[in-house]
This record gives sequence, structure tokens and C-alpha cells, in this order.
Amino acid sequence: MSGAELKKVGLKVTLPRLKILEILETAGEDHHLTAEDVYKLLLEQQEDVGLATVYRVLTQFEQAGIVRRLNFENNISIFELDTGDNHDHLVCLKTGKVKEFVDPVIEERIKVIAKENGYDLSWHSLVIYGALVKQPD
Repeated sequence: MSGAELKKVGLKVTLPRLKILEILETAGEDHHLTAEDVYKLLLEQQEDVGLATVYRVLTQFEQAGIVRRLNFENNISIFELDTGDNHDHLVCLKTGKVKEFVDPVIEERIKVIAKENGYDLSWHSLVIYGALVKQPD
């Protein structure tokens, strides 16, 4: 996403917004970040952006539909870019790490359950909590 795209969603282009967006876009496989994670990465890049600004920008991004905020039972909120795809999450209770997954069988079953109960499905959220005991093959 560029500065022009920020303007398109009604946000003024500022250096903190661009830096935070860059961090979210380049987070790689571990793209589920807390506000504190984003703040630490900004500090590592020697960017002078306060934690309150990080929270404010992430909230603005959420309201503009750029990011999704996910609130988990362990009282952790993480942010991820809203790519429009539908995926679910696994949360490790030991480390707090979040991994996403997609399972076509689960997706289809959720649609069937909604229809059987008279619901027009808008979206769903499935979170599985556990402790990682072994890395998958």
C-alpha cells in the first residue's frame, strides 16, 4: 500500500503511518504483531515514534479497513493486514505465537451450519488454543 492508497481511504500521509504500514507489509511469516512489537521494530530502525502513536495509527488503520485487530483469550491483541482472505488461527498458550491456517473442510462445514440454522453468513472467526508440542512435518 502506498501513500496514495492511504489518501484513498481518507488518511493523511505521515511518516509514522508510512513506517508502520511498511513494518506490517514486510513482517513476513510472523505477520501477527502487537502494537508493542511494531513499536520495538520502529525503535530498532531508530524511528522516533511513540507507543501511543503506534496504537493510534493501528486503530486508524483498523477503522479504514487496512488492518484487522484480533483479540485472543490470553488478553493479547494482534494486528494483521486485512488481505480480504478468510483464514483461522492457532494460538500457542506457552509462547503467545499465532499461526494462521485454512481448511476447506472447516470452511464448508461452517457454511452448512450457518445455512441449516437460517443464517446468511457474513464472516466467521475460529481460534484454536493449545500448546505447541512438536513442529509439524
